[in-house]
Amino acid sequence: MRPSRNSNEALTRIWRGHGLAALLLLPIGLIFFLIAGLRRLAFRRGWQAVERLPVPVVVVGNILAGGAGKTPLTLWLAQRLKAAGRRPGIVSRGYGRSNDSIKKVGAGETVQTVGDEPLLLARRSGCPVFVGADRVAAARALLAEHPDCDLILCDDGLQHYRLQRDVEIAVVDRRGLMNGWPLPAGPLREPASRLDAVDALVLNDAGRSWPSPVPVFAMKLEGARFNRLNDPAQTCEVADLAALDLHAVAGIGEPQRFFDHLSALGLRFTPHAFPDHHDYVAGDLSFACDALLMTEKDALKFAGLCDRPIWVLPVEARIEPDLAHFVLEKIDGCASAGNSGLSAVQGAA
Repeated sequence: MRPSRNSNEALTRIWRGHGLAALLLLPIGLIFFLIAGLRRLAFRRGWQAVERLPVPVVVVGNILAGGAGKTPLTLWLAQRLKAAGRRPGIVSRGYGRSNDSIKKVGAGETVQTVGDEPLLLARRSGCPVFVGADRVAAARALLAEHPDCDLILCDDGLQHYRLQRDVEIAVVDRRGLMNGWPLPAGPLREPASRLDAVDALVLNDAGRSWPSPVPVFAMKLEGARFNRLNDPAQTCEVADLAALDLHAVAGIGEPQRFFDHLSALGLRFTPHAFPDHHDYVAGDLSFACDALLMTEKDALKFAGLCDRPIWVLPVEARIEPDLAHFVLEKIDGCASAGNSGLSAVQGAA
């Protein structure tokens, strides 16, 4: 069962501090960390098999529950690597889909069959995208159908240790690590020290420095032109929306980031935050307005739900310095596939 809107907000409040609710949940969190540590140890010691693919693997992930900007970063990497002459494929779990089987994200697929983020990646990247809870099997299926693919990008696979990786990239957004405690007392899937073992750390709109022994990159999401949901060729500028009664909806990892983006553009609107990957129904839109504003990810779920004008804001990542160049150097410098990922697992265990 997915978290409700109220339960998601309640967890976020708990994770922001070390209050009574977090303290009561901390013993469960410590058990969670113990199990996670034993699992990493099993892969480090070879008790659990790590599988290597015939092409380099770049994993994009985070150590927090929920979204931090992994999908925009994966999309940016796919586009830049293609421009550099590589032929990347993308694998993802496909959170929220109806089952966990291996599936190609092809024409005619829906959020229910492949998940929202893989569907967005397939539409925007022009790369082959496969989904499956078993990322190794998904990658092998992708390579079997696309033998010209020379690199795999794994969207949200940092903890999928069975998949050997050449480059690990962790994303942290402006929320930081919040209270720094393990699930469910805090948001952490793994200890904060795990960030010291990745190859690169990307700060998504973090707005502050982050002491780190690994290279740090700054990411910013940019976008100011809206597309009409039922007619993407129709676009509008901020000035075209300024006089309207606007409502904005967001079911992403941190909805407030989208609302702050709209405010920075100079728009005034009524915000409606929903849990990440929220499945919208008509009842979620029981308010009157001239137009709705939303993210590309949310727009994938709005067909037929609303008769009001819906304007979608596509965003592009800007990353400094050049992370794609860094990735290519890491891949080209690897003596054999998987060395970097193995050392990352060893360092985090």
